[in-house]
Amino acid sequence: MTGLPADCAAQVGRAREEAAEFLFENGYEIPVAYLAKRMATINQVRTQQASARTMGVMMIIAGVDEEKGPQLMRVDPAGSFLGYKGIAAGVKEQAAMNFLEKKLKDGCTTNLQDTIELAILTLQNVLATEFKPTEIEVAYVDGKGKSTKFTALTESQIEGHLSNIAERD
Repeated sequence: MTGLPADCAAQVGRAREEAAEFLFENGYEIPVAYLAKRMATINQVRTQQASARTMGVMMIIAGVDEEKGPQLMRVDPAGSFLGYKGIAAGVKEQAAMNFLEKKLKDGCTTNLQDTIELAILTLQNVLATEFKPTEIEVAYVDGKGKSTKFTALTESQIEGHLSNIAERD
């Protein structure tokens, strides 16, 4: 999320409530696209209420859908939501999006190693700096099989990816 810290906390809390309520009522986890649609609807309704201030938050929801696989959705404060192959948010958003569009114009990489290295390379390009393994955190969600697994890379794994990127240049 990017935006006002208090609004971020409120949006995360509301998203958790929506997901928990959906699980309770339906008996299975909320699909990623449905959660994004629900949060976008809530944001859009707030824009129409004179007494309610719109949330100053842009939300990115990433998850693994049982039917559609990995999904990445962006929810804007105005109430729109879209799915992406790669997304950025914040001050350097446009530069990162331009870089990702250039790299992904021929199609999305399906190799986990290439995807991780593309994320790191995007950060390096946008921020115009070389990273040390202690300066960044990298994680991914693996949705293969029946369980979804969140994995954070160790410093030595990050160093390996940084070495691969340096060798390519």
